[in-house]
Amino acid sequence: MSCFMKISRSKWYHHLKPQNSSLTCTSFFSSPSRPYFQRNDNKRKYEHSYVCGPGTTPLLGKTIGQLLESASDRHGDSEAVIVVHQKIRKTYLQLLHDADQLAAGFVALKLQRGDRIGIWGPNSYEWALTQWAAARAGLILVNVNPSYQPMELKYALNKVGIKALVAAESFKNRDYYSILNEAVPQIQKTNEMSFISSSDVPSLRSVIMISDNIVKGTWRFQDVMELGGNNELKEVHGIQRQIQFDEPANIQFTSGTTGNPKGATLTHHNIVNNGYLMGLRTGYHLKAHRLCLPVPLYHCFGCVMGVLSAVSHGGSYVLSSPAFSAREAVKAVEQERCTSLYGTPTMFVDILNLPDLKSYDLSSLSTGYMAGAPCPQSIVKAVVHDLHMKDFVVAYGMTETSPVTFSGYSSDPLEVRHSTIGFPSDYTEVKVVNEQGEIVPVNTPGELCTRGYSTMLKYWDDEEKTKETISPDRWLRTGDIAVIDENGYGQIVGRAKDMLIRGGENVYPREIEELLHTHPAVAEVHVIGVPDVRLGEEVCAWVRLRPNCAVTESDLRNFCHEKVAYFKIPKYILFREDFPKTVTGKIQKFRMREITVNELNIDS
Repeated sequence: MSCFMKISRSKWYHHLKPQNSSLTCTSFFSSPSRPYFQRNDNKRKYEHSYVCGPGTTPLLGKTIGQLLESASDRHGDSEAVIVVHQKIRKTYLQLLHDADQLAAGFVALKLQRGDRIGIWGPNSYEWALTQWAAARAGLILVNVNPSYQPMELKYALNKVGIKALVAAESFKNRDYYSILNEAVPQIQKTNEMSFISSSDVPSLRSVIMISDNIVKGTWRFQDVMELGGNNELKEVHGIQRQIQFDEPANIQFTSGTTGNPKGATLTHHNIVNNGYLMGLRTGYHLKAHRLCLPVPLYHCFGCVMGVLSAVSHGGSYVLSSPAFSAREAVKAVEQERCTSLYGTPTMFVDILNLPDLKSYDLSSLSTGYMAGAPCPQSIVKAVVHDLHMKDFVVAYGMTETSPVTFSGYSSDPLEVRHSTIGFPSDYTEVKVVNEQGEIVPVNTPGELCTRGYSTMLKYWDDEEKTKETISPDRWLRTGDIAVIDENGYGQIVGRAKDMLIRGGENVYPREIEELLHTHPAVAEVHVIGVPDVRLGEEVCAWVRLRPNCAVTESDLRNFCHEKVAYFKIPKYILFREDFPKTVTGKIQKFRMREITVNELNIDS
């Protein structure tokens, strides 16, 4: 039985609020006895690479739908979401009302608790609303990458058994309806506002198009908003009293750099608490922050670290553009007086390289997160200094861990914040192990493993891959090579499969990438190993230069010469404007390796 069964709709969160807090704050739970953006054990020294993140405030026992309801009760008239490119503003009360109306529409479409509903498109109010409505209706939201082509879309629909799909009509040069028709041809034979019957995708019954037009075989989003009546709304409210926080809430497909993507299945408990705790790390509980989110919502970075962090602390989240635009991001920060800015390293590079960056008033910024890829120290420094983000921190994680397992504290010295991935997240255990699975001493590289509340439930319908990734005692293997220092702070030095061995010497690409990033002409760099007849492997660097900069291969090798051992200096340096990526934007180093071998005619 749900712990919320006997608590009234408008007051249930008060029954969970701890007493005798020493700080006032705007979050749903009282602030912990220590400022969460400061470490409370910074004198402790570790000998072995095992650390458990501190935890002095209870984890939240809430579902996503209950999180929004309590936010509406507490911050009803405050702005919850602003979508700049659609000129939409919604308070918490308005957002909850819209979410329940859409959820009632889902119920009217015969979607039942536990069914999977996909969302496919760029950032929009409809995307944001679907996230909340799915939770209110007890559905499992499936984040479908907006870059998917027909075969990828069909795979995702079938893999997790999507019953309804909310889809954009088009974006940029992509016609989503045409792609959908190629994946599910039976849509063309289905009448408007009717249920689909498809032998290609048997689970799919309804497609909801975000469109003003009536599109054959689909429902209009606005019509579904108006489809549910009082009975369906009562059912939605009843679901909120029944649903358990350990139930699946979200399926996100991993990038699939090798093989087909896997559906990481995350519970309400996973992602509600990850968003909440990450907000504490950056002080979101101390005042109502305004988060600028140019990152995609279909990633955990956007929909968990961004959306759920903001809402769990009564802040606002601002969607600056349908897809990332450096200029639209800084415009949104200036216009909406955002206090926090999110981005991947590449996004921040593009923002910092705007030729007229100084013409924008970004003085409202004070904090933010960089995550999603290795974060070069030079970029972190520039973000702090050039974007006024003095409390800015780096985070590390993966979809399978909901996502964050390490992040810095705003109070950490800048040197620590730009040279590490921070300290383990609260209630999260981490360890670094050797090939035998033994915990290694501090400052020794090995594979990073993590365990805690944020570990995913499973890979959907893939028991074999789940067992390969999560051990019986719930340790999750990240596949990343890490080092934990004597203070408990981590560094990622490479992927387990990225490490290369040159003449018997282990070489970690991350170290060389960090070094080359300090060269003033280098904007982005990725290091790989390529075959070598004599040494086994040689070091190769792909480099993108800053605008109007010119350096030679010899210049960069000389730059490395006095800073690292000779065997780490790249033999091959290739200048590039772009890098092969997955549909989720992650660098595909195996493709870089293939291209390099072919271009340079290297014997393998």
